[in-house]
Amino acid sequence: MDYSAANKGLWNFFIQMGIIAGVLLLSNVLVRKNRFIRNSLIPTSVLAGFLLLLLKSTGVLQISASFLETATYHGIAIGFIALSLRAGGVREETDKGAGFRSGAVIISTYLMQALVGLAISLVLAAFWMPDLFKASGILLPMAYGQGPGQANNVGLTYEALGFIGGQSFGLSLAAAGYLCACVVGVLYLNFLARRGKLTRKQEQPVRSGSVTVDTFQDKGEIPLSESVDRLSIQVALVLLTYLLTYLVTWGLTTLIGQVAPGLNKTLSPLLWGFNFIIGSMLAMLVKTILHYLRKTNVMTRQYQNNYLLSRISGLAFDLMIVAGIASINFSDLSGLWVPFLLMAVAGGVSTFYYLRWLCMRVYPGYADEGFLSMYGMLTGTISSGILLLRPADPNFETPAANNLVTGSSFGIVLGSPMLIFIGLAAESTTMLIVTIGLIIVYLAFLLWLLLRKKRIKGES
Repeated sequence: MDYSAANKGLWNFFIQMGIIAGVLLLSNVLVRKNRFIRNSLIPTSVLAGFLLLLLKSTGVLQISASFLETATYHGIAIGFIALSLRAGGVREETDKGAGFRSGAVIISTYLMQALVGLAISLVLAAFWMPDLFKASGILLPMAYGQGPGQANNVGLTYEALGFIGGQSFGLSLAAAGYLCACVVGVLYLNFLARRGKLTRKQEQPVRSGSVTVDTFQDKGEIPLSESVDRLSIQVALVLLTYLLTYLVTWGLTTLIGQVAPGLNKTLSPLLWGFNFIIGSMLAMLVKTILHYLRKTNVMTRQYQNNYLLSRISGLAFDLMIVAGIASINFSDLSGLWVPFLLMAVAGGVSTFYYLRWLCMRVYPGYADEGFLSMYGMLTGTISSGILLLRPADPNFETPAANNLVTGSSFGIVLGSPMLIFIGLAAESTTMLIVTIGLIIVYLAFLLWLLLRKKRIKGES
C-alpha cells in the first residue's frame, strides 16, 4: 500500500478535518481575545464557518465541497443520536408539562416561519419572478428553525426537484439566521438592561476540573478501570444506532419503491434527508431496551454516559455548523438575492414578535429568559439560545435552558408532519395551496393546545 501523499484516498479525510480543526481553533482564539467578537455572542463554530467560507471563496484554502456536504449531513444525525441516547435528562423537570409546551412552541414557530416564507415565494413567483421555485419559502423554517444541517438537506432535496441553487439558498438563510440571533438578541438584551427589566446575576466561579453541566459518573455505570475505554462504548453505541438508521431508512425506501414507485420519488429524498429523525427515534428505542435490560437484571451496568454523549453531540454539531456555513456557494444565489433578503429580514422580524407574544403567555415568571433562549435557538441553534440566555440567567436558575433540551425531544415527534408539508409543497401549485391550508390548521391546533392549557392552569 502507498502511504505517501500521492494516495489521496488515504490522506484526504484527515487533511480536510485538519483544516476545519485549525480554523475552529483560530476562531476560538479570536472569540477569547477580541472583545468586540466576544460581546457579539457569535458562537465559535459559526465564526469558524464564516472564516472558512471566506478563505475558501478567496482561494486561500482548498477544501472539498463534497466533504463539507458529507460532514454537514452526517453531523446533524450523529449529534441528535448522541443526545437521544442519554440516560434520562440533563436535570429533572419540576414542571412535567414544560417539555411538551416547549416542543409545541418550537414547532408552532416553524409553522409560522413556513407561512411567512411561502407567502414571500408565492407573491414573488406570481408577480415578479415566474421562474422562482414556489415551495422555496419552506426553507425558511429549515434554516432558521433547524440550522444549516436541515437547510442543506432540504435544499439538496429541492435541487433534485428543480430548485436551482436550493442548497446554497438554504445555507445562506441559515447563516442569516445566526446573524439575527446574535445581532437582534444582543440588542434586546441591552434594551432590557436599559429598561431595568434585566438583572444581571453574578456567575459563580467554576473550580478547575469540575463537571457542572452533565453527570460524569452515574450510579451503576461501567467503571473507569474497565478494559474498554468509556468513550469507546459511547462511540460504539452512537455508530451502531446510526448503522440501524441506515438499514431502516434503506428498508423503508426499498419497500416504498416496490409498493408505490411514484410516491417513492418524493418520499425517498425526504426520508434520507430527515434521517436524523429516524436516528433519534431509534436511539430512544435503544435507550428503552437498555433500560429494560437493566430493570430485569439481564444487564447490571449502565453503558450510556451522559457527559460523554453530550460531548460527542457537541463535536458533531460544531463540525456540522462549520461545514454547513463553509458549503455556501454565493454564485448559486445568482437571481435569488431578492427572495433571500426578503425572507432573511421577514424571518427575523416575524420570529421576534411571534415568540415575544407567545413566551409571555407560555412561560409566566420567566418570559424574558424563555424568549431569549427560544429566539436564539429558533434563528440559530441550541448553542446560540444558551448564549443569549446566559447574560440574563448565568446559573440557569429558571427552566429556560432545560426547556430547550426537553422541548427539542418533544419537537421531534410534534414536528414529524413537517415531512409531509415539505414533500407536498414541491408537488404542484395546487398541492402547495393545500400544504398552506394544512400548516394553518396545524398551527391553530398547537396554539389552541398551548393557550388552552395556560388558561385552564390559570383558572385552577
